[in-house]
Amino acid sequence: MPGSGAVTYVDGINTAVLPSNDRGLHYGDGLFETLALIAQIPQHWPLHFARLQEGARRLGIVCPEPALWLHDIAAASAGNNQRLVVKLILTRGSGGRGYTPPADATPRRIVQLSPWPTWPGVVPELGVRVITCHTPLGRNRVLAGLKHLNRLEQVLASAEVAAAGADEGLMFDDGDRLIEGTRTNVFLVIDGVLCTPSLDEAGVRGVMRDVVIRIAGNLSLPVSERTLSRATLAQASEMFLCNSLIGIWPVREIAGPAPRHYTGFPVARRLIEALRDAGCAP
Repeated sequence: MPGSGAVTYVDGINTAVLPSNDRGLHYGDGLFETLALIAQIPQHWPLHFARLQEGARRLGIVCPEPALWLHDIAAASAGNNQRLVVKLILTRGSGGRGYTPPADATPRRIVQLSPWPTWPGVVPELGVRVITCHTPLGRNRVLAGLKHLNRLEQVLASAEVAAAGADEGLMFDDGDRLIEGTRTNVFLVIDGVLCTPSLDEAGVRGVMRDVVIRIAGNLSLPVSERTLSRATLAQASEMFLCNSLIGIWPVREIAGPAPRHYTGFPVARRLIEALRDAGCAP
């Protein structure tokens, strides 16, 4: 890949130029998906596109057909068999001033391919170090679960993670309930049950989260989607994070004034192996 390593297609045209009146720029009026491209094959494509479609339905944006997205991915990755990151962005399109969506808006699709990321110092087999972020997540049932373009909360929380020299940060809502990581979903093992936060009021319903829940069912591991308070962290014997690029990262330490440590990661290791066996690992 040339230059910075990124290739961008906007509405099927190889260009990084976006109209200045795009509503995604002005209002975060849109959605995005991030997925792995391995040997030019988009991983978990049906799940990612289904989430994009559902998000578009909920926001009232017409979602372009899957063939258009796949055509742009193929064009952007032509001749490149490296492992890549695909970011799909769907905005409502261009519009004038004001929040009210224009009735005649034409949705805009953006496909960007980037080199596979590296996480310096991260050794998943040894677990990662996380912090608890001070930046809270706002609650909104209308937007809960969606991967919409407004990520300012995650931007501020990620700055906290970088300042602390940690690998990831845990985010809580304004009621001090655990929701997710800055870019990951979270699982705790409590009394043998795989627990993950309910996402009815905040957070992103990640594709890898759904895959982990399905694989856990295949392994007869009980799963509970429920409210998890900050105090619940003290009850967990194990914690891990997941998303479509990292797969699963076991947590070895929650840093802070009263740090918590985890070792062994038996449930996470079992799930990692099952994901690999099922061809679901990135």
